[in-house]
Amino acid sequence: MTTFGQLEDTDIDIAIDESDADERRGMELATRLRLVAAQDPDLAQELVDSLIVALDKAMDGNFREFLDGEARTAADRVLAQGNSPSRNS
Repeated sequence: MTTFGQLEDTDIDIAIDESDADERRGMELATRLRLVAAQDPDLAQELVDSLIVALDKAMDGNFREFLDGEARTAADRVLAQGNSPSRNS
């Protein structure tokens, strides 16, 4: 490991290609959702539900096919609500 002043080369997080950048953005989104969930679990659930609906629409209704287990069950629940998640339901 090479050290440059106080910065080590292992501390540098630069995307190698676009898929790395997309993965990092996804991880940042997950972190932000966790922060929201810690403060307001209902709001976090509403955001996740809205994201599921938006992804399903963007994928022409095929989003759930890319999921399994609990994630698929959650998507089925949200999508069965008529694609309109609501905080007050």
